[in-house]
Amino acid sequence: MDIKRILNLKSLLKKKSFFLFGPRQVGKSYLIKKQLSDCALIVNLLDNEMNYRLQRDPSYLKALINNKTKKQRYVVIDEIQKIPELLNWVHLFIEEKRITFLLTGSSSRKLKKQNVNLLAGRAWNAELFPLSWYEIPNFSLKRKLLFGSLPSVYLSKNPLEELKAYVANYLILEIQMEGLVRKLPQFHSFLKGSALSNTQILNFSKIGNDYGLPSSSVRDYYEILQDLLIGFMVNPWKGSQKRKAVSKSKFYFFDIGLVHLLCDVKMLNEHSDFYGRSFEHFIAGEIKAYLSYFRKDDSLQYWQSRYGHEVDFIIGDHTAVEVKSSKRISKSDLKTLKMLAEEQKLKNFFIVSRDETPAKYGNIQSLYWEEFLKKLWKHQILQ
Repeated sequence: MDIKRILNLKSLLKKKSFFLFGPRQVGKSYLIKKQLSDCALIVNLLDNEMNYRLQRDPSYLKALINNKTKKQRYVVIDEIQKIPELLNWVHLFIEEKRITFLLTGSSSRKLKKQNVNLLAGRAWNAELFPLSWYEIPNFSLKRKLLFGSLPSVYLSKNPLEELKAYVANYLILEIQMEGLVRKLPQFHSFLKGSALSNTQILNFSKIGNDYGLPSSSVRDYYEILQDLLIGFMVNPWKGSQKRKAVSKSKFYFFDIGLVHLLCDVKMLNEHSDFYGRSFEHFIAGEIKAYLSYFRKDDSLQYWQSRYGHEVDFIIGDHTAVEVKSSKRISKSDLKTLKMLAEEQKLKNFFIVSRDETPAKYGNIQSLYWEEFLKKLWKHQILQ
């Protein structure tokens, strides 16, 4: 199936050099070949021969660039974290020859930890995510919620086997090869604990107690997951004046399929807690991808009061989104949105569900999930 991705690399590179970050197997290399093969010199550091040559002599990059053709307007270095020293040469070429670079990576850890040259604003950041609803023809909600949407998984005839291979060959192996953790069995236990805590407010002490780990190790392991782009934090929104908010963050894996594999979930009951959390995770991923692809400055946060009242997502300082997996919305589902609306801090209020009947309750709009996503990707939700 030919998938047309939203992210347009040529449009980005007309503005400036870019770092393009994304977890392994979200399609960075495929996208580069499809969009830039006719106009870019592509240096792939996953190619063993090329990697070896540049490891021994980073200045070899100069020869490659000097020999590029006139058609090759851009230079791509795929998986730049494999040889961070190349960034010194990139800096030089941007300054002296005005060459535009695309620098891809599946880990920001090496770049951050080794204090390497991050080009001091000479390159902006972009991200690539798993396939979005907007990008998938004949979208299947059931398939997405159970297996996620890594391209190699969602499009596979055997998605479960693809997920198993991904965890073994990329997630675990990469962590092991990079020597990121001293005790791999402990990290395996943590991974399951973090998957079970996906979409939930984090409690490092509880996870540590459940899996025999000090809370400091749990905190460090979550940092590793973020550095490897395996997941992201959603921080608490503290704009409520009447109701004091909790201060802990939530964690979301970048793909719900990984969560289910780590938790050994092979099927989803529509009435289960896992289904509801998967549905919430699906909407979170769509909002996060939209904000990134269209370079919106709005943050993605959540709100929960000390008394447990919660709204799933607060976008910027203007929009609240509550997600329900039920097929029928009742007035009790609107309670927390109404509480926030009373404070007059936010302008837009949505409840997103599997209820196909659109409705409006004062300033709260109830939308079927597919209608919400249509409006989101057509820029009608966040205007």
